[in-house]
Amino acid sequence: MTGLFLIVMALILGRVLHLPRQVTLLVVAVLWVGMLALQVAAPGSSAAAAVGGNAAGWLVLGAVVALIAGYRRLLRRLRVQATPPAPVASFDPSLSEAELDRYARHLVLPQIGGAGQMRLKSARVLIVGAGGLGAPLCLYLAAAGVGRITLADDDTVALSNLQRQVIFRDDLRGEPKAYAAAQAMLALNPRLDVTPLTRRITEADADLIARHDLVIDGTDSFEGRAAINRACVAAGVPLLWGAIGQWDGQVALLDPARGGPCLACLFPAAPETDAPCATAGVVGALPGIVGSIMALEAIKHLTGAGQGLRGRMMLFDALYGDSRMIATARDPACPVCGTQSALEPAAGQP
Repeated sequence: MTGLFLIVMALILGRVLHLPRQVTLLVVAVLWVGMLALQVAAPGSSAAAAVGGNAAGWLVLGAVVALIAGYRRLLRRLRVQATPPAPVASFDPSLSEAELDRYARHLVLPQIGGAGQMRLKSARVLIVGAGGLGAPLCLYLAAAGVGRITLADDDTVALSNLQRQVIFRDDLRGEPKAYAAAQAMLALNPRLDVTPLTRRITEADADLIARHDLVIDGTDSFEGRAAINRACVAAGVPLLWGAIGQWDGQVALLDPARGGPCLACLFPAAPETDAPCATAGVVGALPGIVGSIMALEAIKHLTGAGQGLRGRMMLFDALYGDSRMIATARDPACPVCGTQSALEPAAGQP
């Protein structure tokens, strides 16, 4: 049948030439109308015989094609109705035009959006230590728009720091780390409120810690970490803890006030050899990886996105490119956060 052959060729040419679907269908419809008109006007002519078929056959063919096309259109409509709409970024009116542009990649994330960005903007975070872990922490939390950051470090920039503490420059040697890091954060994002403290955080700083929503520990000695842990337990503030050494890193969220363990639950006794990076050594890129993971977990914790590390610890082995997660639990007999600790006073105590 010449007519049917012409219609098939029109469909094939439309596909080969990448013609718009509407154009191909229009050509097919014109051919079909022509074949049908010829059969109706001159059913016994040689031209009608060359086209093939008869008027009834062409009408049936047209009806079948119309039914198939209608069925496919109905399926597409039902599929669209069944598909949930793509999440629309919520743009909070209290974010300025510059902030909408700066944090655009956060705002389009359904897990953060405008509400999450506002939580970052109103968050109060204490970063303890501006060294290897503190360098990526400071930069990424500043870039993320964490509104109020207190940065505590009693050290000064040294030449040996620059192998891994990428927030500092060679010309800043001898400068207090807290001030130098704060300047770098404000240079990256001038809309922050950064308070540098050129001192250590001790167990006596529970009142200071209580004024924050999250404490992030980037120190490198067990004694210092234990003191920060005790102060956070006393204040009831979550502690995002990280540690590195040589090729290994660990990250955990310590939050006994909300069912998680504290540092003393996991490490009840000091190690026999407390070897900080200065004596044990550390590969330069490792603090960047672990510190960036800590920054990511801080953003998740503050915005409520995803699953955090409360009750879990991430272990990272840089030498063999391996990472794994282990479960952690609070120790009821913990001397810091257990049932007889300051977190849960014994009966009869205030």
